[in-house]
Amino acid sequence: MPEPLQTEKNQSWAITLFTIGVFMAALDNGIISAALTTINSSFDVSPSWGSWGVTLYTLGLSVSVPIVGKLSDRYGRKKLFMFEVGLFGLGSLLVALSQSFPMFLAARLIQALGGGGIFIIGSSHVLAVLPKEKQGKALGLLGAMNGMAAVLGPNIGSFLLDVTGSWHWLFLINLPIAAALVVCGGLFIAETKEPEAKRLDLAGTILLSLAILSCMIGITNLDGAKLSESIMDVKVYGYLLGSALLFLVLLKVEKRVENRGGDPILTYSLLQNKVFQWTLVIGFLSGGLLAAVIFIPSYAEQYLHVSAEKAGYWMTPLALASGIGAWLGGAITDKKGPVFSAVVSGAIAFVGFSLFPLWVTDKWEFVIASVIAGIGFGFLLGAPLNVLVSETAGQNKGTALGTLSLVRQVGLTLAPALYAGFITAGFDRIGDDIKNRLAKSGIPADQAQTPDIGGGLSSLQEQVSRIPVPAVKKAVSDAIEAGISSGYHHLYTAAAVISLCTIVSAAVLAFFRKPASSKTDASPSAGKAQ
Repeated sequence: MPEPLQTEKNQSWAITLFTIGVFMAALDNGIISAALTTINSSFDVSPSWGSWGVTLYTLGLSVSVPIVGKLSDRYGRKKLFMFEVGLFGLGSLLVALSQSFPMFLAARLIQALGGGGIFIIGSSHVLAVLPKEKQGKALGLLGAMNGMAAVLGPNIGSFLLDVTGSWHWLFLINLPIAAALVVCGGLFIAETKEPEAKRLDLAGTILLSLAILSCMIGITNLDGAKLSESIMDVKVYGYLLGSALLFLVLLKVEKRVENRGGDPILTYSLLQNKVFQWTLVIGFLSGGLLAAVIFIPSYAEQYLHVSAEKAGYWMTPLALASGIGAWLGGAITDKKGPVFSAVVSGAIAFVGFSLFPLWVTDKWEFVIASVIAGIGFGFLLGAPLNVLVSETAGQNKGTALGTLSLVRQVGLTLAPALYAGFITAGFDRIGDDIKNRLAKSGIPADQAQTPDIGGGLSSLQEQVSRIPVPAVKKAVSDAIEAGISSGYHHLYTAAAVISLCTIVSAAVLAFFRKPASSKTDASPSAGKAQ
């Protein structure tokens, strides 16, 4: 690529701009959580309604990711990057200026449609422009920013809210960043796109959007506290069934489009590729690992007895570690290959998450365990899966990366319901455990002042503090600790099992990849600089 725009200096500029864009978009998905209570109060809406500010953003991301991936391949990644960043900036401005809750929700959706594709566009650009031996580090950097921003979002949101005193500034800070990215993107990013432009698959785009929306709505209706019951709710299984049917129709439509020489939004032949299928499985599992991070603040507060206002800061070691892991994953992918990097990821994550139930009893032990776990799942945030996808994608890099990101988002959305179920199960056993402990102490339960466990943990702890009999107080306190420990131990055991599943999936993927690896490695990158 002899043009000046493709010099090493300009490549570095482009990657820097993509990295900032990815961090900005990913940060916004978590930053709002720190201000949800304040935002709900300002619009006078209930917490259940207020949560739609997060839900709609997640839905918007899920819908936009595969579509933007396809559009970036077709119309150019530079154009789509500038458009997406501009749309994200507009959405941020509208959120900050919202005078009503419906306007706020609509603005959040605009934000999501703008921010959803930035990571995919950046990754596609890297795979199209950089030589194979440099792709891993660049993809690792993008993945590091994506993971770190998602984890650090609540902490940064709390800090900005404390400093400014207004939730509007959480979104106004995006404006100068977005404006700078658009201007600098026009100056320093070289245009790349696939050489063959065909008619856009409108029917496939609509079907995919509806299938994703139906799936994500069904998942968000899951209640972790009553998981088995909520699955039988028509608002869960109805939407999930509808999503499955829409996806089956989509596959038939896409097969027909591809057979006629069209440009499907989801390439049917790619979905039949075993390597791509198992890459998606690992992507789904990586979403499950990332979801375990969501519970770190509550773990620190309930298990390690950190104060509620400081609990969020205990995510910082894991966030930084995940960034380091993503960078290391990129470097190892460049040297040893993506499958080796995926196996290492699963092994390190397994050790880290296993330490939570087996070893952690104090804060310094927690820091060590969370750093190891963060490095482990951080490996998967950028390079290895993206490189695996690029090997099979051919001229459909954006589409393939978008599909991978979508599957990861599904895992990230579904896993918390499972994890919350473990915590609820641990909490539910407290009542019986109290009775058993009192019986062993020779204190009849009907003669003891036992607390009402139906009011939640904070209410329970408050009641315990008022128990006058030391033996009863100790029995109740020990039962609460055991219930909390049980819930979180099962949660992080599940995360460790998911890590093992990652290793197994990578091994299966390697089996299917071997026959084609020499052919794939010999093929040049399909993306062309225009």
